[in-house]
Amino acid sequence: HKICGDGPFTKKCDKWIEDRFGTKQALLTTSGSSALDMAALLCDLKPGDEVILPSFTFSSTANSFVLAGATLVFVDIRPDTMNIDETKIEAAITDKTKVICPVHYAGVACEMDTIMAIAKKYNLMVVEDAAQGVMSQYKGRALGTIGDFGCFSFHETKNYSMGEGGAILINNEDYIEKAEILREKGTNRSQFFRGQVAKYNWVDFGDSYLASDLNAAYLWAQLEMADEINENRESMIAYSAIGQKAGVEAKQAWDPDMTKRNEIAKLASQYAPEFEFEVAGTTTINGFVPGQNKEFGMNHLMEELNVTKE
Repeated sequence: HKICGDGPFTKKCDKWIEDRFGTKQALLTTSGSSALDMAALLCDLKPGDEVILPSFTFSSTANSFVLAGATLVFVDIRPDTMNIDETKIEAAITDKTKVICPVHYAGVACEMDTIMAIAKKYNLMVVEDAAQGVMSQYKGRALGTIGDFGCFSFHETKNYSMGEGGAILINNEDYIEKAEILREKGTNRSQFFRGQVAKYNWVDFGDSYLASDLNAAYLWAQLEMADEINENRESMIAYSAIGQKAGVEAKQAWDPDMTKRNEIAKLASQYAPEFEFEVAGTTTINGFVPGQNKEFGMNHLMEELNVTKE
């Protein structure tokens, strides 16, 4: 079994991302940082070119563009989302600006309609740092599929993990061939394996961004049950929110073994209606959408906890 890059599990993961999120092409990488590195290089930045990014983000966002030779221009964030303040982007644009890099912090979407409109107005490229945004959406579109490029992280700290790994999403068909060459050490090896060329050669600059197929296999097992993983996390958030309303620790409110079912039921009975109103239509409790029917929601939660409401 092939365990180097672009083995069968890598291809499964790439296709799943393409089909699920609707991107032109997805390529697994060695990290989310590597995906950003590729995106920055694909933007063909020159010394002096400027990249707009939020003042609050992980170092990789900045590092990738610095390594590509760009000058960083930081824009302040919104206090409600911790994302770049879209109303302040236009004032930061100069004749040297080439790229806007919105970061979807904690999977919360930036205001992409505004950002894309600004990019179109000034003929700028958009690189979405969606490291924390896998399975998140903006107005029905998957994060990472709206700009020219999107970058995912599958680091151990993320909701879906391959230990170390990431993916770049190519949403502009004009960059697919160049992305493949860049990822394969500057060679047209991907075309060779598809039978498009008789032999592969070094045709441009590049690096080795291919993730091991062992890591991809680990990720594939999670992508096969991605919806179940996502629903479980939503349930944990719902229970934790109820617990926080009652002033208890989140880990006490979320009780997968049901050892504190009566305590949780009392918390739910007291706090769920208020909680449901605040997050109506955004969070599910095992399939129930809070706010649609509070009484049904309480009964559903009590049934799940297997207790009688007191």
